[in-house]
Amino acid sequence: MAPIPTPPDDEMMAVHHPDDDDHDDDHDDDDHDDDRDCHDDHDRSPVPTPVLTSLHTLPTRRYHLTRRGKIAQSTTERYLRDDLGFGTVLVPDGNGGGRGRGGRGRTDATIAGKIVRLVPRTLGEVSSLWELLTRRNDDDGGTVRLAVVDTNILLHHMDVLEYLRDDDDDDDDDNDENENGNDDATNPSKPNPHPRRRHRSIADAIVVPQTALEECRHRSLVMYRRIVDLIRSSGDDATRADDKGRKQKKNGGGSGSERCFIVFADVHHVDTQIFHGWKGESKADEEEGVEDGTTTINDENDARLRNVARFYGEALYDYRRRRRTGARNANAEVVFLTDDAQSRRLASSEQPPPDERPGDAADRGGLYYRARSMRDHVSLLQKEDPSLTLLDLVAQFHSAPGPPMSEGIRGKDGGGDDDSGGRAACYPPHLSSQTLSRGLQTNRYYQGIYRSDRDSHTEGYVTIRRGEDRVAVVIRGKADVNRAVDGDIVAIELHSVDLWLGGARNGGDGSDSGGGGGDGDEEKERGSQSQTADDRNEGHDRQTKKDDAGIAADTAEPSLRDAENIAEEVAVDDEGEELRRPTAKIVGIIRRNFHKNYCGSICTIAVSAAAPEEDDIAPSETELARPAAAAAFESESKMEGERTTMHPHDVIAAKHEREHPDGVTSTVVFFPIDNRIPPILLRTTQRDRLIGMRILVSMDSWPAESEYPLGHYVKTLGVTGTKETETQVLLQEFRIPCEPFPAKVLACLPPADYKIELEPGRTDLRHLPVLSIDPPGCKDIDDALHCIELPNGNWQVGVHIADVTHYVEAGTAIDLEAANRSTSTYLVNKRLDMLPSLLTTDLCSLKGNVDRFAFSVLWEVTPEAEIVNVDFKKSIIHSIAALTYQQAQALIDKPEKDCKGDIQAGAVKRLAKLARKFRSRRINAGALTLASPEVKFVLDSESLNPTDVQAYTLYEANALVEEFMLLANVTVAKKILRHYPTLSILRRHPAPNRSMFDGLIQKAKTRGISICIDDSKKLADSLDAAAEITSDDPYLNQLLRILSTRCMSPAQYFCSGEYQAKDWHHYGLAAPVYTHFTSPIRRYADVCVHRLLAAAIGVAPLPVFLSSKSYLHDLAANMNRRHRAAQLAGRASVQLHTLIFFAGGDEGEG
Repeated sequence: MAPIPTPPDDEMMAVHHPDDDDHDDDHDDDDHDDDRDCHDDHDRSPVPTPVLTSLHTLPTRRYHLTRRGKIAQSTTERYLRDDLGFGTVLVPDGNGGGRGRGGRGRTDATIAGKIVRLVPRTLGEVSSLWELLTRRNDDDGGTVRLAVVDTNILLHHMDVLEYLRDDDDDDDDDNDENENGNDDATNPSKPNPHPRRRHRSIADAIVVPQTALEECRHRSLVMYRRIVDLIRSSGDDATRADDKGRKQKKNGGGSGSERCFIVFADVHHVDTQIFHGWKGESKADEEEGVEDGTTTINDENDARLRNVARFYGEALYDYRRRRRTGARNANAEVVFLTDDAQSRRLASSEQPPPDERPGDAADRGGLYYRARSMRDHVSLLQKEDPSLTLLDLVAQFHSAPGPPMSEGIRGKDGGGDDDSGGRAACYPPHLSSQTLSRGLQTNRYYQGIYRSDRDSHTEGYVTIRRGEDRVAVVIRGKADVNRAVDGDIVAIELHSVDLWLGGARNGGDGSDSGGGGGDGDEEKERGSQSQTADDRNEGHDRQTKKDDAGIAADTAEPSLRDAENIAEEVAVDDEGEELRRPTAKIVGIIRRNFHKNYCGSICTIAVSAAAPEEDDIAPSETELARPAAAAAFESESKMEGERTTMHPHDVIAAKHEREHPDGVTSTVVFFPIDNRIPPILLRTTQRDRLIGMRILVSMDSWPAESEYPLGHYVKTLGVTGTKETETQVLLQEFRIPCEPFPAKVLACLPPADYKIELEPGRTDLRHLPVLSIDPPGCKDIDDALHCIELPNGNWQVGVHIADVTHYVEAGTAIDLEAANRSTSTYLVNKRLDMLPSLLTTDLCSLKGNVDRFAFSVLWEVTPEAEIVNVDFKKSIIHSIAALTYQQAQALIDKPEKDCKGDIQAGAVKRLAKLARKFRSRRINAGALTLASPEVKFVLDSESLNPTDVQAYTLYEANALVEEFMLLANVTVAKKILRHYPTLSILRRHPAPNRSMFDGLIQKAKTRGISICIDDSKKLADSLDAAAEITSDDPYLNQLLRILSTRCMSPAQYFCSGEYQAKDWHHYGLAAPVYTHFTSPIRRYADVCVHRLLAAAIGVAPLPVFLSSKSYLHDLAANMNRRHRAAQLAGRASVQLHTLIFFAGGDEGEG
């Protein structure tokens, strides 16, 4: 990541530890380690200000209480400057670069389809700042706004900061208003002294102080990266604004207006420091009796941020006062945006009274700057511009007023919310950070990541350390989950052993449920990949989800032990015979995981039933505060004298939907599609427009007095039920990367006129009759084959795989992007590639009749399929044909007498003969022949709606290709393991747990079928024997194999150094070692294996990062997660198109 603009290199912090003379004699180095854990809450004592020069230091002493109870002192010297001006902006190099210093802080952006280098420009004078503000203000005499943001704004309001109104919408609105005569500001017959502003963003310029930026980076890297990207994009905006302004001025219009972000180095700016023994006191503090010298680091940071706002306010105030007769006499307002009420109060009390400011009476009005919350600021903007739709994007932290919860418990920390209305808390309070810290150190509490179960947000688990092992602790029920959301880092307290769940062996309810299959994706999935849909809730009742009908999934969810090597049961007796699943409750949230957007729909209920006329009792205040729908529902139930059945979503909506006193916003209930996420309460201005739409929502907070978390609207995806919208929904739900490749990735691609020619160190195999066999219409051809007769009577077989690593160098932007995506995703109507299309469908694709770079595995085999030797080569090949499965099958079935002189037919027949022998050996060794429901769609050429659905037909040609891909993968796995026994990327498939098969075994017995799962060979024999028993019903045997697949865990990528050799085994393939080598265009695991193999044969060095076990662990985890998500997305796409097909092609029915 390129650095954002910052001050010069000498602007840094130097930390000096004091000499021993300043401490107790027995103070040692261990105390310095302890200091880092306990410095946040202690006092700081600034040293008096030194004499100012252009470069000087500000020493600050800090006193820390060590774990041993000693007081340690450290001194920080911060280098200060008085020549940093008014901040730094990014501008394109050569377009007003100004004082951009050399290459420091340079970054790239895409402008008009071209990569432009951006350089920092320092605003050295206030006139430069004024010009920057007023050029973005179209109205002379109007008001320009400069906003200074604090850390909480960056953490919680990025959607507001990123908001930018589209120009076309503005133009259309203006035209409509002028044509209809509704715009007073542009109607000459009706003068308007206060012309309406057309706000495009929250301010004409936004100042991001370094203090806020560093705090944001410390607390959330996700938000930090978003603000950095936003700052960089402002350089792009500036160029577009200039271009737009020139066009508009040419046409007689105003200048363009885009976002502008200023990075301000307040940490090193002399005018924003805190001098003279500042202790954070104010008049308000004195009135409230706040003691001197009790300031914390957060207090000082907040004060410095207020100093930044005051610095800009005073500068613009003085500048405007000096040039009151200027041509552009716009008003200027500096706004300090903060959601901290205490900081807003101090902002007013710290500014001097108007009568104490320089200038005449006309100048001394108001404050230098105003402090507002984001909601107040956006509300003001929307009053000035009613067409602005920003209020929905504002994060909310307080639940709406409402009745007390009868089942709630009174919370100790529930009084901090301004508008909680004194309601009872629904959940136990979270413990303070100090209490959690002490409890974690004494092992009273344990820290881990909370993971919700797939079907419920009120059940999940937390993984903790128990010695050298990791154990999954069960969390059940709302009270024990205690407002945790999937992905939160939490602290838990274990329940007593008598409350633990009985293990599977003890007949308790902790038994494992279903598993998955082996490598159902093996080798390109070949069009024979199962694209069955996942059983997911389509926005209906979560409680009845398990009873819903749907297309069966290929595999069930992997067990924790198989997926992450995590134990689910622990022994509770000395003999280790009694096993139980531990349970716990969540007592605190260490770090929230609120930075994802969730997809779903809102549910509202409008019940018009009135209360009984004979009920003359006056309603209580509590009853008046309740939502009308809920009250009407209860009154209707009383009238009928029986319990009324409502959909659970309607019940929740009726309970929580309410109008707010402002008359503009209302609270509605949002139900995510992801069942792991609870309903979210939204405060919106557009309830009616959101009904029936799929929307994205971000979670903001979860107060103890609110039954559900609070969030804000982000964007609308489209109408519920339409194919395009639901496709976007499933991509969002499974977190499939679908954004266009960024400019830095595209910059890594070869030029358009790139030609493939033989290079030194590469073997020329273009004389061999290489051909590929793929599904019809395949464009990303990873592999090709050849088979020729050798003079000694043996055959040479070659598997040639696209040499992706030739174009994707390790550590480059394109490599990092591929590592993040990890896999291509195949939907029914589209393909989302791991690599840009230039590589995916052109340079890397082994198309027919063109030269291509490849990584080749060459075997010498006997006609009886005995391998004599093997070799590995970086090569250049020339494919003579790109066959489909049907075409290859026709060559296999072609009579021998018609094959004389036919090179393609001869090669395919020899390959088929060898494949039969290899397959027979695998099956005899115990490889499983399983099944999965496979369908394919015939799509309309225009609408891409399904017009027919068919069972997928498999040919012998499919098995031919699969055998040689499996052979190549096993051969490469053995090679890289010999050279890198602890660093190899392998793929394992663990043996299934017997509990996974118990249900199937019992059901099979009712049909006289015996299933043995002691090993893969016995399971295969059992299924073959079942085929003979059910020979009169072939569908029953296929169903049996499908269910067997669903009773196994899916295969997993892993680093060989993390598991013992006995755990490398691939159960489904009956292979001791296995990896993925044959599909580098669409799988990043194969790219890594290519690099390992290249290093093993000495043609390229091993990248440094592939030598790190920790990196390989994280890489494998991401590949497993992405691979699983791509599978689920593909199945969901199949389910979506199945529903559209059986609905007759109609969309929008839900």
